[in-house]
Amino acid sequence: MNWLRRPASPTQITHGQRLWLYALAALVLAFLVVPTLIVIPMSFSGSQYLEFPPREWSLRWYRSYFASPAWMQATATSFQAGALTTLLATPLGTMAAYGLFVSRSRWAHVIHVLMITPIIVPVILVAIAVFYVYVKVKLVNSLAGLVLAHSMLALPLVMMMVTSALKSFDMNQEMVARSLGASRTQAFFSVTLPQIRFAVIGSALLSFLTSFDEVVLSMFVSGGSNSTLTRNMFLALRDQIDPTIAAISTLMIVVTTTLLVLSQCFGRAGGDD
Repeated sequence: MNWLRRPASPTQITHGQRLWLYALAALVLAFLVVPTLIVIPMSFSGSQYLEFPPREWSLRWYRSYFASPAWMQATATSFQAGALTTLLATPLGTMAAYGLFVSRSRWAHVIHVLMITPIIVPVILVAIAVFYVYVKVKLVNSLAGLVLAHSMLALPLVMMMVTSALKSFDMNQEMVARSLGASRTQAFFSVTLPQIRFAVIGSALLSFLTSFDEVVLSMFVSGGSNSTLTRNMFLALRDQIDPTIAAISTLMIVVTTTLLVLSQCFGRAGGDD
């Protein structure tokens, strides 16, 4: 128990004095995580209904998911939308972050705030506005419309991560490259981008995750053969309690957790670099 008497911070507060804070953090973490983890054993139930704990263990609902053409089509759409969103939002967000960061215009900060507005405004309002526009330009239920809508939410995340990385980067290195004859574009790709590469990779993973997990926008702008996995899950819960959803949720938890861990790893690597 010697660790309880060790200082937990530069202010010499010990771990023992912070024990109540650790307990509170554990309770909050359990409140957030436990409901999600309950889904995992439910997905291995052999019952026709959702039940916890399972009385019979089975892979029945995983087989049902992989054998369903509708679920497979929705899964393919989600992965396609996520990949295309990543390819669109990551370079655009990186360029926007860099351009605004090096800009000397007094409007740069205002433009930056406007560009991150989609993650500040409630998503339902964004979805209604996007749906209204898509009806006019006939992009409803199209993959292109889905990617554009998801990119609208992913781009601000890319901008914030890249901007944060640029703030810790010494821009004098780029200035040296430009003084030696490199253009701004050459200096960016040869000097700046390698220094912030981990932030860019991490933001790309978060872009994919934003698209893959998005349900509100997908409810408005996707459908038919371009219906996403999350949209189909919501409709299945609304119309019937299908235990297949528990199996899909478990697989999504695995994908989401893996991408979040990878983004954190790249973020730390970028900070250490």
